[in-house]
Amino acid sequence: MTDAEMYRLLLALLIGAVIGAEREYRSKSAGLRTMIMVSVSSCLFTMLSIKIGVDNPDRLAANVLTGLGFLGAGVIFKDENRISGITTATTIWMTAALGMAVGAGYEALSIFSAVIVMTVLAILIYVQEKIEQLNQARHYRIVCAYQQATLDHYEELFKTHHLKVVRNTQHKTERHITGRWILIGFAQNHQRLTEYLLNRPLAKVKNCLY
Repeated sequence: MTDAEMYRLLLALLIGAVIGAEREYRSKSAGLRTMIMVSVSSCLFTMLSIKIGVDNPDRLAANVLTGLGFLGAGVIFKDENRISGITTATTIWMTAALGMAVGAGYEALSIFSAVIVMTVLAILIYVQEKIEQLNQARHYRIVCAYQQATLDHYEELFKTHHLKVVRNTQHKTERHITGRWILIGFAQNHQRLTEYLLNRPLAKVKNCLY
């Protein structure tokens, strides 16, 4: 092993460790060790392809990214109301690209790209939180005893709290009627609506369950 090869492997380890530490700090499913392994393995595969002398180096890049597909799929899962893990999956993909760049000898490019990745992960999350406060989507579910009436009057309540209805469905059974809404608006307006609904006496809302 030459000094240049050892330097590249260590640089790939460092890049993976920095990105993985950020993911570990936020308690994500793919953390420190995963990102290090992705970066170092991608670097090693690239270095081996160069030493072996692959006719079409782009085929190796495609195969490495294809192999990472199952890792990305493993960290994406669906909660009750949203899909989680997409950012972590794309971070795995990007960490592999950084490792390949190091293995190919583009150290300066990989370091600069790693700085961009850390900026997106560590700083832009606060920008994202501010945007969500200005325009946040939430799911609401209300179940009432069925009394030959719909739950449309709740939409007027949503409007008074300055929340826009994106989607709504109502489902009736023999004894109950269930309404589901997706509302968007300021986070403060969502909070006021939630407090209003939770503080209303059940007798006034026809035995409704929120």
